[in-house]
Amino acid sequence: MAASGAWAQQPATGGAEVVIGQVAPLSGVLASTGEQMVLGGRIYFDAVNDQGGVNGARIRHKVVDDGYKVDETVRLTKELLARSDTVALFGFAGTANVARLLDEGVLERGGAALVAPYTGGEPLRNPFNPWIFHVRAGYGDETEHMVQQVTTLGLKRIAVMYQDDAFGKAGLAGVGAALQKRNLPMAAAASYERNTDKVDDAVKAIKASDAQAVIMIAINKPAAAFIKRYRESGGGAQLFNISVVDPAELVKSAGLANARGLGISQVVPYPYRPDLPAVREYHQLLKKYAPGQEPNYTSFEEFLGAKVLVEALRRAGAAPSRARVLRALESMSNYDLGGVFVNFSNANRIGSRYVEVTVIGSSGKLLK
Repeated sequence: MAASGAWAQQPATGGAEVVIGQVAPLSGVLASTGEQMVLGGRIYFDAVNDQGGVNGARIRHKVVDDGYKVDETVRLTKELLARSDTVALFGFAGTANVARLLDEGVLERGGAALVAPYTGGEPLRNPFNPWIFHVRAGYGDETEHMVQQVTTLGLKRIAVMYQDDAFGKAGLAGVGAALQKRNLPMAAAASYERNTDKVDDAVKAIKASDAQAVIMIAINKPAAAFIKRYRESGGGAQLFNISVVDPAELVKSAGLANARGLGISQVVPYPYRPDLPAVREYHQLLKKYAPGQEPNYTSFEEFLGAKVLVEALRRAGAAPSRARVLRALESMSNYDLGGVFVNFSNANRIGSRYVEVTVIGSSGKLLK
């Protein structure tokens, strides 16, 4: 198993440890996603610690809950960075949340890398900033892929249901760019308020547009609410959602009859079948460190992010500093996580542009 790899150079001694700080939405509308984000990192960090840690030091994975609230993300990140033993940040959620950290210079002043945030927002990628190392493709990549698939099927009237914040607007812009590239108008664009599932107005607007396909830029609860109400009102368009949703949660909340056939873009390989070495390792560690938990795209994505961060810690050497970890991340050119590759450099922070679309099948399971 890869968990017994090169970082286990010597046993952890003398209480030596490195602190990884994670701000995650463990309460509020994104709580189920936040729990999976934390789980994916934790099982890998636990495995590394059981094999002796990294360069003789144990990893302490410090997790705090921001409830998906931007102000809390900022406050908690400042607290983590005020600790001198925090060497890197890991797996935050929310385009608006992370964008505020950039806007207020929190990451720059702290000088710590943020690895594998659970967002594909383009404002976090362009213009270039040195602090964020993305393991996933951007929302622009996802929306281009979905529009390509929809138009290949011959559907031309495409509407967007989006969250009214930086996350939703990033996805809306991506769909708009993909449609413009194909000289197609947007059939409708309807929003809902962040941190709510108030989607009735969006359902009415999109139903009235007679769209053939709807691309949702939404998280679990409002996405499920839209799917349920749109279908129950007679809406018959092909529905798609961007990658940040849990299909099991959608089926549970919207009902299988409504959720069946939903297309979901994905930014990491299929985690349910252990075809790749990274997926096999993920299954083994999930079984060992989180028995009872099922494979999940979100936890697998953050598992991959944890592998990236641990390799950077290993390359940073004994007593790693924030600057050394950042430089180590930059050195990870075409790095193999187990059949899944990331590519970083001093001029590139977008490690992957991998996208594929999956579908919720008749049994409620996600199919490729």
